Amino acid sequence: MFAVGDKIVYPMHGAGVIVEVEEKKIDGRVVEYFILRMMQSNMKVMIPKENVEKVGVRHIVDKKALSQVEEVLKERPENKIQSITWNRRFNLYLDKMKSGNILDVAAVVRTLCVQEDIKKLSTGERRLLNTAKHILLSEVMLVRAFDENKSEEWLMQFFVK
Repeated sequence: MFAVGDKIVYPMHGAGVIVEVEEKKIDGRVVEYFILRMMQSNMKVMIPKENVEKVGVRHIVDKKALSQVEEVLKERPENKIQSITWNRRFNLYLDKMKSGNILDVAAVVRTLCVQEDIKKLSTGERRLLNTAKHILLSEVMLVRAFDENKSEEWLMQFFVK
């Protein structure tokens, strides 16, 4: 399913590249781990091979799917979401991000960026927006072969006044 060199997305952490497979002895048994180098933080992440599906790791999308992301970012959310309490909104956004679906993550980024233009975000929503941007931009970096600045420019084009 996955191999060294694969470009993947780890939900809630973002996109990275599998740089090696490592074996570690844990509780008397050998466990194989994928070692990932994450795009934006350059952080090293280890995921047990046996847990990859359970945590929702997936291959990055292709450029065609990225055009669907752009359509999501161009849309403007309905104002009905503002009538929901902030903690319920927060949990809705969090569930979308945990899904690992790039379109859901893009919808969270879009909604929070638009909401931020209307009124100041709560601290929790601001953190959520930053996390969602990180996840989305890290995948864009791999799909489009952009650096961090270029991916940020790509995103901001959808929110220029």
